[in-house]
Amino acid sequence: MDTRAHHDGLSPYRTFSRSAWAELRADAPMTLTPAEVAKLQSVNDRLSVKEVETIYLPISRLLGLYVYATQKLFRAQQRFLAIEDAKMPYVVGIGGSVAVGKSTTARVLQALLARMTPAPKVDLITTDGFLYPNAVLEAEGLMERKGFPDSYDMPGLLRFLSDVKAGRHPVRAPIYSHLVYDVVPGAYTEIDRPDILIVEGLNVLQTGEMLLPRDGKAIPFVSDFFDFSVYIDAEEDVLERWYVDRFLALRSTAFRDPQSYFRRYADLSDDEATEVALVIWRRINLTNLHENILPTRQRADLILKKGANHLIEEVALRKL
Repeated sequence: MDTRAHHDGLSPYRTFSRSAWAELRADAPMTLTPAEVAKLQSVNDRLSVKEVETIYLPISRLLGLYVYATQKLFRAQQRFLAIEDAKMPYVVGIGGSVAVGKSTTARVLQALLARMTPAPKVDLITTDGFLYPNAVLEAEGLMERKGFPDSYDMPGLLRFLSDVKAGRHPVRAPIYSHLVYDVVPGAYTEIDRPDILIVEGLNVLQTGEMLLPRDGKAIPFVSDFFDFSVYIDAEEDVLERWYVDRFLALRSTAFRDPQSYFRRYADLSDDEATEVALVIWRRINLTNLHENILPTRQRADLILKKGANHLIEEVALRKL
């Protein structure tokens, strides 16, 4: 099998070519139809049955093994402590840049994991719901930093994850609307003791800018609540092109809606829309990528490297 370590062999990752990773599917069955696969892809993303079979079935098989092993360890700890704790959901974090395809990956994994035998309950949330409302961001002068770590209600997100891990139920997560580009007042998703929870977001692996305290007191990070984490990677020029292509495509779909926050961009020409998209990408999203997102890549358990054609070309799995 074509596996190799990064660089000098001292990497904590074992790296697989696309074909080598595909072999790890083993006998995992394909449980999604072509129509279901088509519904799972995001705007301007690319997803095929072949991609699911080559990349995502091996991931779902691996996660199934990890979930089973974690459940056995949890039961062993219960016996050791002679306690009867509520079950703890297995939490998977998915991070990466804007336009890299996080939502597609999250939905595919949710669909595949939910069809394992025996069928677990698999829930999915995005951290967008924990962004501060636009009114708050505007009052604090943070609208230009939307998506940066300081634009999130981090205490709220940490409380949510802590409650989920503690087995409390139901636990509510705020809902975000990409149409109006804001948190929906009074709208929530209820998470009620899933077996697996997938948490998708830009900065889910971020540890913050503060230094660890000298007194050793705990500073929780979002990733502290993850059992497994995935980072979706692509070159910067590729990400820029994908962002611009998505922006152009949305002019004839979501931007046309009268309620859309971006309605003013719907009638731009190709050249005008490209110029606007490049300005937004370079001023906001690329800065966020450099400062906050890319530095967290090496904290992930699994790194999926995409090529310009949206196909995952390389997979790096952290060694145990």
